[in-house]
Amino acid sequence: MKNGVVIVGAGHAGVQAAASLREEGYDGPVILVGDENELPYHKPPLSKTFIKDAEAKPQPLRGEAFYSGSAIDYRPGVKVDRIDAGGRLLDLAGGGALAFDHLILATGSRPRTLPLPGSDLSGVVSLRSLADARLIRDLSAQSDEVVILGGGFIGLEIAATLRAAGRTVTVVEAVDRLLGRAVAPVVASHVRQRLEATGVRILTGTSVARLEGENGSVVAAITSSGERLPARMVIVGIGAVPNVELAQQAGLAIANGIRVDHQMRTSAPEILAIGDAASYRHWFTGGDVRLESVQNATDQARLAARTIASHADAYSAVPWFWSDIGDMKLQMVGLTAGGDSHVVLGDLPDNKFSIYHYAGDRLLGIESVNRPGDHMLGRKMLGAGFSPSPQTIADGPEGLKAALAAFLEKEPARAAG
Repeated sequence: MKNGVVIVGAGHAGVQAAASLREEGYDGPVILVGDENELPYHKPPLSKTFIKDAEAKPQPLRGEAFYSGSAIDYRPGVKVDRIDAGGRLLDLAGGGALAFDHLILATGSRPRTLPLPGSDLSGVVSLRSLADARLIRDLSAQSDEVVILGGGFIGLEIAATLRAAGRTVTVVEAVDRLLGRAVAPVVASHVRQRLEATGVRILTGTSVARLEGENGSVVAAITSSGERLPARMVIVGIGAVPNVELAQQAGLAIANGIRVDHQMRTSAPEILAIGDAASYRHWFTGGDVRLESVQNATDQARLAARTIASHADAYSAVPWFWSDIGDMKLQMVGLTAGGDSHVVLGDLPDNKFSIYHYAGDRLLGIESVNRPGDHMLGRKMLGAGFSPSPQTIADGPEGLKAALAAFLEKEPARAAG
C-alpha cells in the first residue's frame, strides 16, 4: 500500500469512496483530486434553491475538517491528463504525476452539447457545475424571457424555479412528450399539466433550428417551423455524456460508459469506476445500464471501497431517483423498462399518486408524486424481492405493509439482508 488509492473526481461518488475507504479500515494513503476549485458540494440543489436565491451558498458534501480529520488528501483544481495503467501512474496537467496502487474513476458526466448556429453566443448555458449554476443565477436576474431546450428533469426543475421567480419560460422538447426516458406517459402528462398551469409554455415535438444574437448575446431561439422565441438566456438540458476519455485512452473497456463488473472493477482490476461514468450488467434487469443518480453514485462508491478492502460483495443496490419540479416531488424506485401493465394508487387531481409497473406478475418499479411513503415502502419491497399482486396494491399502504411483513417471515434470508 505504498502509493495507496487515488480517486479522480470529487463529486458525490468520489467523496463517498474516500469516506468509505476509511470506514472499511483502509489505512493507506487516500488522495482525492477534483478539477473544480471548490469544496465538494451537493449538486441537486443547483437547479432549484441555489439559482433562485442570490444569497444561497453551495452545500458541502462534507465539512472541510472531515478531509484532514480522516487523513484524506483533497486536491482541488487538479486535472488528470493521462492514465498509465501498466505503470499505475497518473500524469497531471501542468506537470507532475501521481502513483497509485488502486485508482477509482469517479469522472461523472457532462452536458450533451447541441450543435446549433448561435450556440456559442453569450447567454447560452448548461447546468452541471457550481460555476454553471452561478452563471444561470446571474443571467436570470437580467433575463425576463428564458428558453429551455430539453424536457428532462434538469430542464423542468429549472423551468419551475425560474417561472416561480416571475420569468417567462418556454420549454422546447424535440420528442412528443416530456421526460421520455424517465417516467411513464401518465406521469409525464401530469407534470406537463401542472407546469402549464403555472404559466410555463411547453412545446413538444419541436426542434430549434438556430439561435439568434445581438452584439454577441442570445436574443431568441428560432424553431424549425420558423417561430421566434425571445430569450435573453437559453438553457440546454438535452442529456449527459459520460466522461470516459481518460479510461478509453488507457485502454479500458468502454460500453456506454466505463465498463465494470459487479465489484466495480474495470478491465484493469486495480482500476475501478463508479457513478455516472460507469456501465454495468444490472442484477435486476439483466441488461446493461449506466445510471445517473446520487444514490447509484454513493452506493457504488461504498462497494468500491469494500472491493479494495478485499471484500467480495456484488453490487445489488435497488436504484432510486428523485426530482422536485414545482409542487411535485417525483420519486422513482426500480427500473421500469419492459413493463407491460401498471396499477395506479392515489388521485392524480390531488397531485398525490403512485404508478406500480409490472412485467407479468413481477413488480419492476414504482413512480410516485407526492407520496413519499409509497416510495419508501417500494424500496423495501424491491430490495426484498417481493412482488405484491395488483389487488394487494389496491388495498393501500397498510395492506402492502402487512403483505411485505408476511413475505419476510417466510424469507428470513431476505429479511436479514
